[in-house]
Amino acid sequence: MFFKRRLTTSVKADMVPMIDVVFQLVIFFMVSSTFIQTPGISIVLPESSTTESVTMTRMVITVVSEDELYLNKDVYNLSGIGTALAEFSDEEKQELSAVIIEGDQEVSYELLVKVLDLLRINRFKGVNLRMRTAEET
Repeated sequence: MFFKRRLTTSVKADMVPMIDVVFQLVIFFMVSSTFIQTPGISIVLPESSTTESVTMTRMVITVVSEDELYLNKDVYNLSGIGTALAEFSDEEKQELSAVIIEGDQEVSYELLVKVLDLLRINRFKGVNLRMRTAEET
């Protein structure tokens, strides 16, 4: 018996050059992009000569007034932000290394203490106050 064998062509696409190009593009965009923390909220931070830089986190609370508090980009009043903080799970709270509070220099000390109390009640750890250095004026 004689069997005829068919030859099949095999075409392989090498993905390595495409992966290299995509990786280079990702690095380029990461290096060349700029990040604006809070683009629509204009506040004047209080000045301090002993400020230290902190690692940015994904939770920033901006205090403008008692009726205008921002949790990242979302606007709340004082009671509303307490409710929003209570909705975070314990796992999400553990993932946050720190919470950054930034307040206008005209905001009362009492309002900042109320925000700090809300964070403590909801068991957030590592709260940092953001301010500007004396050179930024």
